[in-house]
Amino acid sequence: MLTNHLRKDLVANLRSDAGLASALRVSLTRLNRRLRRQAVGHSLTPTQLATLAAVERHSGITPGELAEHEKVQPPSMTRVIAALEERGLVSRAPHPSDRRQVTVSVTDQGTRLLKEERRRKEAWLAQRLKELTPEERAVLRQAAPILEKLSRN
Repeated sequence: MLTNHLRKDLVANLRSDAGLASALRVSLTRLNRRLRRQAVGHSLTPTQLATLAAVERHSGITPGELAEHEKVQPPSMTRVIAALEERGLVSRAPHPSDRRQVTVSVTDQGTRLLKEERRRKEAWLAQRLKELTPEERAVLRQAAPILEKLSRN
C-alpha cells in the first residue's frame, strides 16, 4: 500500500498531462515486466511471442503483411518466423492465389503455448486484483476501455 505522503505526491503529479503520462509509462512498464515473468517456461523472446500471437489473430497472413503489422523490417520478420517454425509453433503454406508467396499459420503446439501463457498471466493478474479494494477494482473497470484506446495504433 502507498503511504499517505506518497499518495499525495502521486496525486499532485497526476494533475498535469505530463505527470499523468510519466506515471502511466512507469506503471505500465512495471506491470508489463511483471506479466512477462509469468512466462510458461519457454525461451521465446517478447518479439517472438508477439509475432506468434499476431499469427494466431491473422491466420494465413504473409510474412510481408506480418512485418508491416508488427512494424518491423521484412528480413527481421523472416528470422522470427524461421525461429518459430523451427520450434514447431508456426507453419508455412503456399499462398492460395500468389505462388510466389507463402502464408503463415499457428500450429496446434503454438496455440497451446499461447493459451497457457495467457492463462498464467491472467491468473497472476486476477490474484493481484483480489488485493485491491472494490473501489479500486471499479476504477480499473472504468479505465480498461480507455487504456485499450490508448494502446491502439
